[in-house]
Amino acid sequence: MKETNKPGMSVSLDMDNLWSYQKTHGDAGWDAYPTYLDPLVEVVLERLRKHRMTITFFVVGQDAALEKNAGAFRSLGAEGHEIGSHSFRHEPWLHLYSRPELEEELASAEEHIERATGKRPIGFRGPGFSYSRETLDILSRRGYLYDASTFPTFIGALARAYYFWKSDNLTEEEKEKRKGLFGKFSDGFQPLKPYRWGGSGGILEIPVTTMPVFRTPIHLSYVLYLSRFSKAAAELYFRTALGLCRLRGVQPSLLLHPLDFLGKDKVPQLSFFPGMDMETAEKLEFFDTLVGFIKNSFEPITMEQHARASLGGTGLRTRPMPQPSAAAASPERVAA
Repeated sequence: MKETNKPGMSVSLDMDNLWSYQKTHGDAGWDAYPTYLDPLVEVVLERLRKHRMTITFFVVGQDAALEKNAGAFRSLGAEGHEIGSHSFRHEPWLHLYSRPELEEELASAEEHIERATGKRPIGFRGPGFSYSRETLDILSRRGYLYDASTFPTFIGALARAYYFWKSDNLTEEEKEKRKGLFGKFSDGFQPLKPYRWGGSGGILEIPVTTMPVFRTPIHLSYVLYLSRFSKAAAELYFRTALGLCRLRGVQPSLLLHPLDFLGKDKVPQLSFFPGMDMETAEKLEFFDTLVGFIKNSFEPITMEQHARASLGGTGLRTRPMPQPSAAAASPERVAA
């Protein structure tokens, strides 16, 4: 990391692919694993070079296992970005898996991600902000440095309701499995600063940052959505969030998604997703603007750098481990 008097701000991109959005949405054809990874990686890497940013990519193991995506993942590894795990199947009901299923899920993701990128992941983010005591236990035993699955906001239930409203193809059973998508209202009370789960020996948690005090999302997808009503207001909202982070001593962790970089001209299949009435060029211009705001106050870094700085600092708090899930003892597979 460059010498700077600015605090660090970790930046990460969840590599949710076209099929994973379709799967969660209940669309047919997802199991052919349609992809947009080649154009996505080309666009994102060009933008990161432009801004001289090195970030963390959370990769889905199923994508890493497919030969058609090999070129895209080789590019990520070759350009020096950190590679994290975003599970193997990218199922937002990961917290419903039994312990044996979780062991298999995490090991398979690791194996294929390392083979595709040349880097073994040491960070993890659960799909749909899904986490459980069992997942944290297994990550710790497998030598992970950090988890980044918590999303401290009160509006997760509203986001989930919107998603269900736009998902005409989901059965009641499928909605039941997805009822933890985007978290619970109580998640809004979780810490914004990094902490250890379960005491001094537990795994480090780096929450996805939300606006201090108000706990509303500040990740790029949300700010892009706000920009559809007023670009000026969305920019003010983001600058206010950064200012509150500085004021409250929060070292932010900014979350990006593929659809922050790809518009309706590139992925017309995902028209149901907020912000997909925008063109790719418009999104890239907005990203450039927000990066300018970030660099005025923070130095963009990887999640690993964020984790090591947190572990090497003082005053790192601990938090009790989540209660064991009912699914942990079940040998049954949670069906897709």
